[in-house]
This record gives sequence, structure tokens and C-alpha cells, in this order.
Amino acid sequence: MKVVLQRVSEASVSVDDEQIGAINQGLMLLVGVHEDDTEEQMQWLAEKILKLRVFDDPEGKMNLSVQDVEGEILVVPQFTLYGDYEQGNRPSYFAAAGPGKANKLYEGMVQYFRDHSLLNIETGEFGAYMDVQLHNDGPVTLVLER
Repeated sequence: MKVVLQRVSEASVSVDDEQIGAINQGLMLLVGVHEDDTEEQMQWLAEKILKLRVFDDPEGKMNLSVQDVEGEILVVPQFTLYGDYEQGNRPSYFAAAGPGKANKLYEGMVQYFRDHSLLNIETGEFGAYMDVQLHNDGPVTLVLER
């Protein structure tokens, strides 16, 4: 799995001009699933995200997790994270998991966050054309892969 994690002051996702998810301070995650990914990899990444210290403490050092600051998480599916651009100018997505497997692991990550935290968890819509808006905080952006 590959996750692009961005610390945000706010973020939202809309489908067909209707907002379906929105958060204030927290993490916006773009989640891509590889064809070889497993449930164990998803759980490892989800746990890492909940504990990752990317928020400032009172001294201005990144020592606090999203749970420590009682932030929120917006999880957006993003199969294009596994786009292969090496040959030609049009990316191919053969490494991305098919819709059945990808949606299962994406939904599994969302449920993991809900089961293992008290945070507000918002989502995009799997398979939909989405308009994602965010205000980076910092900016802090990490690419996590397992």
C-alpha cells in the first residue's frame, strides 16, 4: 500500500458538487492499493498513521500524533498512486489492485481507524470522480509505503 499523508488545517471531498466528507485539523490521506497488498500491510500502515508524530507540541517540535491533538482523518482512495510512467507518456495502472481487492483494503483501513481511535474519520467515495480540496498545514507531506 502507498499513502500520501498531508497534515491539514482543513480538507474536504465532493462528488457531483456534493460534499461527502470534510475535516478540520488533522490528516488527509490518499490511499493506493497494490495488487500484492495484504490485510497485514494495511493494518501496519493504519497503526503507524495513528501514532505518527507530525503535529507540533507547545515548543514547536513535531512530537504529537493525530490522536494526541484530537484531530480528524479524511481517507481518499487513489489508485493513480500506482501509475507507471516509465514507458511512453500515458501512465499505466497494472500494478494497482483491481476494484474488489482495492476497495476491501481501503474500507478495511477506514474501519481500522474507526475501531482503534475515537477520532472523526471521513471518507471519499471509492470509484468516483472526486474533487478534493485541502489547506496544507506546514506543509507536512509524507509518502508511506509498506
